[in-house]
Amino acid sequence: MIKAAGAFGLGAPTALSRPGLRPRAARPSADGSQGRSLLLAADQASERVLVLDANNPSWQHAMHPMRAVRAASWSWSPLDHSSLARLSPKRTWSNVSEAKYRLWRGEHWLLTCASGGLAAMVSLPDGTVRWAGRTDANAHTLEVLPDGNIAVAASTQDFVRVYTASQSSRSMHYAQFQLAGAHGLQWDPAGGLLWAAGTTRLVALSVGGTAARPRLHLVRSVALPSREGHDVNAVASAPGLLWVTTDSHVYQYSIAGKAFVSYSGAAEIDGPGVKSISDDPVGGQVVTVAPDGENPCEWCTSTITFHVPDGVQSVSRSSLYKARWLPAAAMAGRQAGRSAVR
Repeated sequence: MIKAAGAFGLGAPTALSRPGLRPRAARPSADGSQGRSLLLAADQASERVLVLDANNPSWQHAMHPMRAVRAASWSWSPLDHSSLARLSPKRTWSNVSEAKYRLWRGEHWLLTCASGGLAAMVSLPDGTVRWAGRTDANAHTLEVLPDGNIAVAASTQDFVRVYTASQSSRSMHYAQFQLAGAHGLQWDPAGGLLWAAGTTRLVALSVGGTAARPRLHLVRSVALPSREGHDVNAVASAPGLLWVTTDSHVYQYSIAGKAFVSYSGAAEIDGPGVKSISDDPVGGQVVTVAPDGENPCEWCTSTITFHVPDGVQSVSRSSLYKARWLPAAAMAGRQAGRSAVR
C-alpha cells in the first residue's frame, strides 16, 4: 500500500486570497449540489499536482505565507509510488506540465505529465495509477481516448503519439504523427477526432487501426491566427467549440463552422502567454494561467486569474504552469489516502 495523496491544512490559514473576486450564482450541478468547482493545478515549485478548493473561506483570511502544497486538499506525485521507480521520476518528473480531469468509463481520472518525460493516468481520488510511462520527450499534455489509449503531445520533439495504454499499465508501443511545436490536445467525442495545436497549425487527427495497433491520420489542418499554439480545451458551456491559446491570444474555434469565432468575455479573457484555460461547468467562470514575469520560474506564475467575473487568486510560493476546473464530484466519496499502484 502506497500513500498517494494527503490533506494539507484545510482548516488552517493559508496564503491564498482572491481580491475582488465575485463568483456568479452557482447553477445546480448534475447531482443537485451547489457551489463552484475545485481547481486542479500543475505546480512546478512543489513538483506536484494539487487540488485547491476555490470555495474554502480560509483562503481569504491569510495570516502567514505557506507553500501551495500546504493549502491543497489533495496532491499527487509519482515520487509517492515506489512501483514507479522504474520510470526514474526524480529525473522524468521535472517541470510538471499538465493536470487535467477526465470522466472515462464512468470513473474520475487525472491526466498528468511533466517536461522531463513522465506521463500518467491516475484515479481520483484514491491515486491509483492506471498507466504510466516514460516518453523520453518534453511532454506538454496528454489525452485519454475512448478505448483507453493515451495520446501525448511533445513540443521540442514535434510529435503527437498514441500509446497503447489499453493493453497494459506499462505498454509503451505507440503510433506517431509529426506536428511542429505540439502542445495542446483535446478529444472531440462527437466527431471522433483528436485535436492538437502546434506552432502554426491546429489539426484534427483520426485514430484508426486497432487499440493494440493504432494509426493516426490527418483529417483537418487549420492555420492558427497567431503563432505558437499552446492549449486546446473544450468549451464546457458550448459543445462543438474549442478554446485555443497561442503566445499572443486566446481564441475559440468552431468545429462545425470550421472557423475561429468571436466569444462572450473576449475583452477580459484574450491575452498573451496563456498556458491553460477552462470554463467552470457549474458557474461558467473562466480560469486562466499565464506567466507573470515575477516568478522564479520564467514560464510560471503564482496567481490564478478568473474572468467573467474577474479576480485573481494568489498562491504563495508556487510556480503554477496550468490550472483547470475540477468537478467536486471527482473528489467525493473516499478520502485521499493509501492506494495500490496497478
